[in-house]
Amino acid sequence: MRAVGDISGRPAVFLDRDGTLNEDRGYVGHRDQFAWIPGAREAIRRLNDAGLFVVIVTNQAGVARGFYSEDDVRRLHASMQADLAVAAARIDAFYYAPYHVDGVVQQYSMDHHDRKPGTGMFDRAIAEHGLDATRSYVVGDKESDILPGRALGMTTVLVRTGYGKEAEPGTTADYVVDRIVEAVGGIVDGEW
Repeated sequence: MRAVGDISGRPAVFLDRDGTLNEDRGYVGHRDQFAWIPGAREAIRRLNDAGLFVVIVTNQAGVARGFYSEDDVRRLHASMQADLAVAAARIDAFYYAPYHVDGVVQQYSMDHHDRKPGTGMFDRAIAEHGLDATRSYVVGDKESDILPGRALGMTTVLVRTGYGKEAEPGTTADYVVDRIVEAVGGIVDGEW
């Protein structure tokens, strides 16, 4: 197992999903609820073209709350991949946390280290794909997206889409930008 921060690992960009890549309509668990934020697919393609490993890390409390199932989450992620393929883009790995302490589905009703701001999803991705956290980035619209990145030594970027405008006044993010397109520009153009 590769140690977190091992320089021999490759850099990655960890992306939140709802509010960062797609409109956050509250518990998005099915394709008919999903709408890309303009420019998100092209931004992912830029990351791919730059040779960066792209990881989705998303809290999916809707599973714990009984709004949709893990199979629904996987189907939605497969649909996202199909959309991205049309734009010559891809997500390299998907991680989701179906847990919430107030869940109604007993097997998911718990406080779990995978749920952001915990680092569980990030730790697994780093170990499973040989990633170097210290050369990686996290982009999200909530402070709970930023905190695991900070804990692991990543460069952190808050986007103002989704809940980002509300999170901005108290954020600990290294950078704040309007949306995913600007975040990717800062990463790929070497500004950060």
